[in-house]
Amino acid sequence: MSDGIWIFAQQKNNKIANVTYELLNAARKLAESKSSEVTAVVFGSGIEDQAGDLFKYGADKVLYVDHADFANFIDDAYAAVLAHMIDDGKPEIVIGSATFYGKTLFSRLAARLQSGLAADCNGLALRDDGSLVATKPAFGGNVLLSIVYSDKRPQLATLRPKVMPEAERDDAKSGSVEKPDIPAELFESKIKVVGSSGGGGGEVSLNEADVIVSGGRGLKAPENFSLIKDLAGVLGGAVGASRAVVDADWIEYSHQVGQTGKTVNPKLYIACGISGAIQHLVGMQASGTIVAINRDKEAPIFKVATYGIVGDLFDVVPALTEKFKKELAG
Repeated sequence: MSDGIWIFAQQKNNKIANVTYELLNAARKLAESKSSEVTAVVFGSGIEDQAGDLFKYGADKVLYVDHADFANFIDDAYAAVLAHMIDDGKPEIVIGSATFYGKTLFSRLAARLQSGLAADCNGLALRDDGSLVATKPAFGGNVLLSIVYSDKRPQLATLRPKVMPEAERDDAKSGSVEKPDIPAELFESKIKVVGSSGGGGGEVSLNEADVIVSGGRGLKAPENFSLIKDLAGVLGGAVGASRAVVDADWIEYSHQVGQTGKTVNPKLYIACGISGAIQHLVGMQASGTIVAINRDKEAPIFKVATYGIVGDLFDVVPALTEKFKKELAG
């Protein structure tokens, strides 16, 4: 018997990640269309309270695997344990986030289960018969593919971060966390995590930022990214970039926004010297407010912009930076 829709609740350093609430929202919408249950699967160490909190975000059932080594991500052991749980529970659909962790885990999981995987999707829907339809951009975002599955179950998919809003919290909801019995040998791993260190030099993460300032070819040279960093710093935001400048080695790939980079939806997105190729628009057009700065009044970026400034970014961006400095200081 099928056990509905499962989501894999990602955690890092024993703290549930925000992408988990996005997955719960996506799963809840699917479940409501077929009157099914949503189960959240959590791996960690000593975080049962956090696991129980997932009921407040739409989970009907929470399965929590508590193991000392699972405070850290261990891909082979995670895949072994999750595959065992899926074999027992027989869900129709299992969804993860298309983060580094999710991509690594779900590829291993698909191989273990000999099931299909739709990776890095930006939309999920159900057919009348309950079959999953996963949508993802292809060919640089110029077309959208609809991926359907054979009769093999479960149907596996990873969803891009930030393509769905987070589920709203409802403190009236609660439930009892279940702890499944897992054979001890499944926790054995060839990997041993001995420590971790943060990256990014204190920079704000694109995935978490409420404000993103992005630069493109209009900056003319890599050293001019200092203008973008200055404005982002004043606003407490993150630095983004178009694919063109990443490919030109002006800035690290971790800053890339777009089809082959990160999908973002901050409250404010400022695009500086970015023409607006479809590859970039796919990754940022869901932002709350979009401000575009470009000398070319015909640039495609203006078609998705909330506000457009036709002008030289070398004049406009420093002026904005100084204005915000004064306003925020006061």
